[in-house]
Amino acid sequence: MADVHMRTDAMSNPPSAASFQITRLSTVAGAAIEGLDLSQPIDDAVKDAILGAFRRHHVLAFRNQSLTDAQQYAFSENFGPLEEHVHRMRDGSKSPLVHLVTNLDADGQPTTTPHTHGNYYWHTDKSYHEIPSLATLLHAIILPPSGGDTQFANTRLAYDALPEEKKREIAGLRIVHSWEVSRRNTKNKPATKAEIRDRPPVTHPLVRTHPDTGEKTLYIGCHTSHIEGMPVEEGRALLQELLEHTEQPQFIYTHKWLPGDLVMWDNRCLLHRAVA
Repeated sequence: MADVHMRTDAMSNPPSAASFQITRLSTVAGAAIEGLDLSQPIDDAVKDAILGAFRRHHVLAFRNQSLTDAQQYAFSENFGPLEEHVHRMRDGSKSPLVHLVTNLDADGQPTTTPHTHGNYYWHTDKSYHEIPSLATLLHAIILPPSGGDTQFANTRLAYDALPEEKKREIAGLRIVHSWEVSRRNTKNKPATKAEIRDRPPVTHPLVRTHPDTGEKTLYIGCHTSHIEGMPVEEGRALLQELLEHTEQPQFIYTHKWLPGDLVMWDNRCLLHRAVA
Protein backbone atom coordinates (compact mmCIF):
# COMPACT_ATOMS: atom_id res chain seq x y z
CA MET A 1 0.00 0.00 0.00
CA ALA A 2 1.15 3.56 -0.69
CA ASP A 3 0.13 5.85 2.12
CA VAL A 4 -0.06 9.65 2.36
CA HIS A 5 -1.37 11.92 5.10
CA MET A 6 -2.74 15.44 4.74
CA ARG A 7 -3.15 18.40 7.00
CA THR A 8 -6.35 20.38 7.54
CA ASP A 9 -5.50 23.41 6.66
CA ALA A 10 -3.04 21.85 -16.87
CA MET A 11 -4.54 19.48 -18.81
CA SER A 12 -6.53 20.06 -22.02
CA ASN A 13 -9.44 17.75 -21.11
CA PRO A 14 -9.70 17.50 -17.31
CA PRO A 15 -12.36 15.20 -15.83
CA SER A 16 -15.71 16.87 -15.16
CA ALA A 17 -17.97 16.49 -12.12
CA ALA A 18 -20.50 14.74 -14.37
CA SER A 19 -17.97 12.15 -15.59
CA PHE A 20 -17.94 9.84 -12.56
CA GLN A 21 -20.38 7.84 -10.49
CA ILE A 22 -20.68 7.60 -6.70
CA THR A 23 -22.15 4.41 -5.21
CA ARG A 24 -22.81 4.10 -1.50
CA LEU A 25 -21.14 1.05 0.07
CA SER A 26 -22.55 1.17 3.61
CA THR A 27 -24.84 3.24 5.80
CA VAL A 28 -22.00 3.56 8.35
CA ALA A 29 -19.43 4.98 5.90
CA GLY A 30 -18.08 4.30 2.47
CA ALA A 31 -18.75 5.10 -1.17
CA ALA A 32 -17.16 3.85 -4.40
CA ILE A 33 -16.20 6.37 -7.08
CA GLU A 34 -15.84 5.11 -10.64
CA GLY A 35 -15.01 6.90 -13.85
CA LEU A 36 -12.12 9.09 -12.66
CA ASP A 37 -8.50 8.76 -13.69
CA LEU A 38 -6.60 10.30 -10.79
CA SER A 39 -3.30 10.13 -12.65
CA GLN A 40 -4.55 13.26 -14.45
CA PRO A 41 -5.15 16.69 -12.87
CA ILE A 42 -8.69 17.46 -11.69
CA ASP A 43 -10.53 20.77 -11.94
CA ASP A 44 -12.28 22.72 -9.18
CA ALA A 45 -15.70 21.25 -9.99
CA VAL A 46 -14.41 17.70 -9.60
CA LYS A 47 -12.58 18.61 -6.39
CA ASP A 48 -15.75 20.16 -4.94
CA ALA A 49 -17.78 17.07 -5.88
CA ILE A 50 -15.20 14.82 -4.21
CA LEU A 51 -15.24 16.95 -1.06
CA GLY A 52 -19.04 16.83 -0.96
CA ALA A 53 -18.94 13.03 -1.16
CA PHE A 54 -16.17 12.98 1.44
CA ARG A 55 -18.32 14.91 3.92
CA ARG A 56 -21.31 12.63 3.32
CA HIS A 57 -19.60 9.23 3.20
CA HIS A 58 -16.30 9.74 5.11
CA VAL A 59 -14.60 6.90 3.18
CA LEU A 60 -14.14 7.16 -0.59
CA ALA A 61 -12.84 4.27 -2.70
CA PHE A 62 -11.63 5.49 -6.10
CA ARG A 63 -11.72 2.35 -8.23
CA ASN A 64 -9.20 1.15 -10.83
CA GLN A 65 -6.38 3.59 -10.19
CA SER A 66 -2.79 3.11 -11.32
CA LEU A 67 -0.69 5.82 -9.74
CA THR A 68 2.97 6.58 -9.34
CA ASP A 69 4.09 8.11 -6.06
CA ALA A 70 4.27 11.50 -7.79
CA GLN A 71 0.70 11.16 -9.11
CA GLN A 72 -0.65 10.14 -5.70
CA TYR A 73 1.19 13.11 -4.20
CA ALA A 74 -0.28 15.49 -6.82
CA PHE A 75 -3.85 14.26 -6.30
CA SER A 76 -3.52 14.49 -2.52
CA GLU A 77 -2.30 18.10 -2.74
CA ASN A 78 -5.73 19.12 -4.06
CA PHE A 79 -7.02 18.92 -0.47
CA GLY A 80 -4.22 20.56 1.51
CA PRO A 81 -0.50 20.42 2.29
CA LEU A 82 1.01 17.01 2.94
CA GLU A 83 2.69 16.20 6.21
CA GLU A 84 5.56 14.03 7.38
CA HIS A 85 5.23 10.89 9.44
CA VAL A 86 7.25 10.92 12.65
CA HIS A 87 8.13 7.22 12.32
CA ARG A 88 11.67 6.53 11.13
CA MET A 89 12.69 3.97 8.54
CA ARG A 90 14.92 1.00 9.42
CA ASP A 91 18.02 3.08 8.64
CA GLY A 92 16.84 5.96 10.87
CA SER A 93 15.82 8.24 8.01
CA LYS A 94 12.40 9.90 7.83
CA SER A 95 9.62 8.25 5.87
CA PRO A 96 8.96 9.83 2.46
CA LEU A 97 5.68 11.75 2.16
CA VAL A 98 4.31 8.89 0.06
CA HIS A 99 5.49 5.74 1.80
CA LEU A 100 4.85 2.00 1.62
CA VAL A 101 2.76 0.06 4.12
CA THR A 102 3.74 -3.59 3.80
CA ASN A 103 3.67 -6.94 5.56
CA LEU A 104 6.85 -8.07 3.79
CA ASP A 105 10.13 -8.61 5.58
CA ALA A 106 13.54 -7.36 4.43
CA ASP A 107 13.74 -10.34 2.03
CA GLY A 108 10.37 -9.60 0.46
CA GLN A 109 8.53 -12.44 2.18
CA PRO A 110 5.20 -12.10 4.07
CA THR A 111 5.74 -11.91 7.82
CA THR A 112 3.55 -11.83 10.91
CA THR A 113 6.03 -9.42 12.52
CA PRO A 114 6.45 -6.47 10.13
CA HIS A 115 8.75 -3.54 10.95
CA THR A 116 5.77 -1.75 12.50
CA HIS A 117 2.30 -3.11 13.24
CA GLY A 118 0.48 -0.17 14.84
CA ASN A 119 -1.99 -0.24 11.95
CA TYR A 120 -3.54 -3.39 13.48
CA TYR A 121 -4.87 -1.29 16.40
CA TRP A 122 -7.81 1.14 16.31
CA HIS A 123 -6.52 4.67 15.76
CA THR A 124 -7.10 7.95 13.98
CA ASP A 125 -4.07 9.09 12.04
CA LYS A 126 -1.84 11.80 13.49
CA SER A 127 -3.96 12.49 16.57
CA TYR A 128 -0.62 13.05 18.34
CA HIS A 129 -0.12 16.17 16.18
CA GLU A 130 -1.12 19.59 17.47
CA ILE A 131 -3.07 20.00 14.20
CA PRO A 132 -4.34 16.50 13.35
CA SER A 133 -4.83 15.14 9.85
CA LEU A 134 -7.82 15.88 7.68
CA ALA A 135 -7.44 12.74 5.58
CA THR A 136 -5.30 9.76 4.70
CA LEU A 137 -5.04 8.28 1.20
CA LEU A 138 -4.03 4.63 0.79
CA HIS A 139 -3.46 3.04 -2.63
CA ALA A 140 -3.72 -0.73 -3.14
CA ILE A 141 -0.74 -1.83 -5.24
CA ILE A 142 -0.32 -5.52 -4.34
CA LEU A 143 -3.02 -7.33 -2.37
CA PRO A 144 -2.84 -10.64 -0.50
CA PRO A 145 -4.82 -13.59 -1.92
CA SER A 146 -7.30 -13.18 0.94
CA GLY A 147 -7.82 -10.97 3.98
CA GLY A 148 -6.12 -7.65 4.52
CA ASP A 149 -9.36 -5.70 4.91
CA THR A 150 -9.43 -2.25 6.54
CA GLN A 151 -12.12 -1.53 9.11
CA PHE A 152 -13.51 1.94 9.84
CA ALA A 153 -15.46 2.81 13.00
CA ASN A 154 -17.74 5.86 12.79
CA THR A 155 -17.09 7.84 15.98
CA ARG A 156 -19.99 10.22 15.34
CA LEU A 157 -22.47 7.35 15.34
CA ALA A 158 -20.77 5.93 18.43
CA TYR A 159 -21.05 9.25 20.27
CA ASP A 160 -24.71 9.68 19.29
CA ALA A 161 -25.50 6.23 20.72
CA LEU A 162 -24.04 6.97 24.16
CA PRO A 163 -26.49 7.42 27.05
CA GLU A 164 -27.06 11.06 27.92
CA GLU A 165 -25.51 10.48 31.34
CA LYS A 166 -22.27 9.29 29.72
CA LYS A 167 -22.26 12.27 27.36
CA ARG A 168 -22.48 14.60 30.35
CA GLU A 169 -19.71 12.66 32.12
CA ILE A 170 -17.22 13.05 29.26
CA ALA A 171 -18.15 16.59 28.19
CA GLY A 172 -15.17 18.91 28.54
CA LEU A 173 -12.61 16.16 29.17
CA ARG A 174 -9.26 16.42 27.39
CA ILE A 175 -6.99 13.53 26.40
CA VAL A 176 -3.23 13.44 26.06
CA HIS A 177 -2.17 11.91 22.71
CA SER A 178 1.41 10.71 22.41
CA TRP A 179 3.50 8.97 19.75
CA GLU A 180 5.75 7.59 22.50
CA VAL A 181 2.80 6.09 24.38
CA SER A 182 1.28 4.80 21.13
CA ARG A 183 4.40 2.74 20.51
CA ARG A 184 3.96 1.16 23.95
CA ASN A 185 0.21 0.65 23.49
CA THR A 186 0.81 -1.26 20.26
CA LYS A 187 3.79 -3.27 21.60
CA ASN A 188 6.06 -1.82 18.91
CA LYS A 189 9.70 -0.88 19.17
CA PRO A 190 9.99 2.14 21.50
CA ALA A 191 9.93 5.61 20.02
CA THR A 192 13.39 6.96 19.33
CA LYS A 193 14.75 10.09 20.98
CA ALA A 194 14.43 11.90 17.66
CA GLU A 195 10.78 10.85 17.29
CA ILE A 196 9.96 11.96 20.85
CA ARG A 197 11.66 15.29 20.20
CA ASP A 198 9.78 15.75 16.90
CA ARG A 199 6.36 14.82 18.32
CA PRO A 200 5.94 15.72 22.00
CA PRO A 201 2.57 14.88 23.65
CA VAL A 202 -0.44 17.05 22.81
CA THR A 203 -3.97 17.34 24.20
CA HIS A 204 -7.29 17.26 22.37
CA PRO A 205 -10.93 17.21 23.50
CA LEU A 206 -12.27 13.73 24.10
CA VAL A 207 -15.47 14.90 22.39
CA ARG A 208 -14.38 16.69 19.24
CA THR A 209 -16.65 18.78 17.02
CA HIS A 210 -16.31 17.98 13.32
CA PRO A 211 -15.31 21.29 11.67
CA ASP A 212 -17.37 20.68 8.51
CA THR A 213 -20.57 19.19 9.92
CA GLY A 214 -20.65 20.52 13.49
CA GLU A 215 -21.38 16.99 14.73
CA LYS A 216 -19.76 15.60 17.87
CA THR A 217 -17.35 12.68 17.62
CA LEU A 218 -15.24 10.60 20.01
CA TYR A 219 -11.54 11.35 19.54
CA ILE A 220 -9.93 8.20 20.92
CA GLY A 221 -7.73 5.27 19.83
CA CYS A 222 -4.33 3.72 20.47
CA HIS A 223 -2.43 7.03 20.29
CA THR A 224 -4.04 8.15 23.57
CA SER A 225 -2.18 8.21 26.87
CA HIS A 226 -4.50 9.43 29.63
CA ILE A 227 -7.19 11.96 30.53
CA GLU A 228 -6.02 15.27 31.96
CA GLY A 229 -6.94 15.85 35.62
CA MET A 230 -7.98 12.23 36.21
CA PRO A 231 -5.99 9.41 37.84
CA VAL A 232 -4.15 7.66 35.03
CA GLU A 233 -5.65 4.20 35.46
CA GLU A 234 -9.17 5.59 35.89
CA GLY A 235 -8.81 7.65 32.75
CA ARG A 236 -7.41 4.76 30.74
CA ALA A 237 -10.30 2.56 31.89
CA LEU A 238 -12.76 5.18 30.62
CA LEU A 239 -10.94 5.39 27.28
CA GLN A 240 -11.05 1.59 26.95
CA GLU A 241 -14.77 1.59 27.76
CA LEU A 242 -15.42 4.14 25.02
CA LEU A 243 -13.25 2.23 22.55
CA GLU A 244 -15.12 -1.01 23.20
CA HIS A 245 -18.38 0.88 22.69
CA THR A 246 -17.15 2.35 19.39
CA GLU A 247 -15.95 -0.95 17.93
CA GLN A 248 -19.41 -2.52 18.02
CA PRO A 249 -20.48 -3.95 14.62
CA GLN A 250 -23.24 -1.37 14.03
CA PHE A 251 -20.62 1.41 13.89
CA ILE A 252 -18.15 -0.38 11.56
CA TYR A 253 -17.65 -0.43 7.80
CA THR A 254 -15.20 -3.07 6.54
CA HIS A 255 -13.50 -2.17 3.27
CA LYS A 256 -12.64 -5.16 1.12
CA TRP A 257 -9.90 -3.93 -1.17
CA LEU A 258 -9.92 -4.32 -4.94
CA PRO A 259 -6.75 -3.99 -7.00
CA GLY A 260 -6.15 -0.33 -7.81
CA ASP A 261 -8.35 1.11 -5.07
CA LEU A 262 -7.27 4.51 -3.78
CA VAL A 263 -9.11 4.99 -0.49
CA MET A 264 -9.41 8.41 1.13
CA TRP A 265 -10.87 8.68 4.63
CA ASP A 266 -11.83 11.36 7.15
CA ASN A 267 -9.63 11.18 10.25
CA ARG A 268 -11.93 13.60 12.08
CA CYS A 269 -14.81 11.15 12.53
CA LEU A 270 -13.32 7.69 12.03
CA LEU A 271 -11.11 5.18 13.73
CA HIS A 272 -9.52 2.54 11.50
CA ARG A 273 -7.40 -0.57 11.67
CA ALA A 274 -6.02 -3.17 9.31
CA VAL A 275 -7.21 -6.75 9.65
CA ALA A 276 -4.03 -8.80 9.92
